[in-house]
Amino acid sequence: MNARNDPNPTARKSRGRPRDWHDKTAQNTIKSLDRAMEVFEFFSESQGKALSTLAGDLGQSPATIYRILVTLEGRGLVEFDQIEQVWHIGPRAYVIGTRFLKRTSLVERARPFLRRLMEDTGETANLGIEQSGQVLFVSQVETNASIRAFFPPGTLSPLHSSGIGKALMAQMEEPRLEKLLTAMPLEQFTEFTLADPAALRADLADTRQRGYSIDGEERNLGMRCIAAPVFDINGEAVAGISVSGPTSRVAPNQIAAFSQAVMAAAKDLTAAIGG
Repeated sequence: MNARNDPNPTARKSRGRPRDWHDKTAQNTIKSLDRAMEVFEFFSESQGKALSTLAGDLGQSPATIYRILVTLEGRGLVEFDQIEQVWHIGPRAYVIGTRFLKRTSLVERARPFLRRLMEDTGETANLGIEQSGQVLFVSQVETNASIRAFFPPGTLSPLHSSGIGKALMAQMEEPRLEKLLTAMPLEQFTEFTLADPAALRADLADTRQRGYSIDGEERNLGMRCIAAPVFDINGEAVAGISVSGPTSRVAPNQIAAFSQAVMAAAKDLTAAIGG
C-alpha cells in the first residue's frame, strides 16, 4: 500500500521521530546526557562555584562533574575563571536562549493558558498589552455563557478603567507612572471609575501587594474583571491576563477563587515565555 492509499499514514510512519518516541523508559534515554543536563540546569541557578562545591551540592564525584563541565565548556555552554577558580555559564547558553525567545510568540504561547483559565472559571479569558497609554487586547477565549464579556483582538481600553490596565500600571516604576498619570485623562465612565489620581494610586498599591487587580464595574456597569501581570525575561510586566464576566457570576464571594486561577495562568505564561 502506498502513502496515497494509506488511510492513516501518520500511524504507519512518524515524521522526525521514531515510532516509540513517547517511550521514556531507561532504554530510550542517554544516562550520561541526562546527568550532564541535570548538572547544567543546577549550575545555571548556582553558577560561580568551585568544582568541589558543585560536586558536593550534586552528590557526585569531582571527577564526574569535571568531565561534564569540560564537555560543556567545549561547546561554550560553561566557562572557567582561571583567577577565581570557579565555573560560570558560557556565552553559548545565551545564544541558545535567545534563539528560543525569537521563536516565542506571546499570543501563541498564551492560547492554552487562556483556554484553561476560561475552562477553570467559566468566564471569558483575555490577554492584553499596554499600547500608547491604553490596553490593547490581543487575544481572547470566550465563555459559552449567553451573557459574557467581549473584547475582540484590536480593542483598545483606557488603562485606569481596565483590570489588565491596572495590573500593568501597578508594576510601573514611579517616574513612568507619574508621567503616564500626568498625560492620561482619567475619564469617568461609571460611578465606580477611579478618576481621582489619589484613589487610583491607592488601588494600584493594593493591586501590587495582593498580585492581582479588580475592575469592579469601572468601565461597564454590571461587569467585573480580575487581572494579573505577565513578566518577561527582564522581570518587566509585558502583558496581562484576565477573566471578565457579569457581576452576578464574578461575584464578591468568587473573587478569591477567580484571582487564584488568574494568577496561576499569569505565572504559567510568564514561565512559558522565559520570564
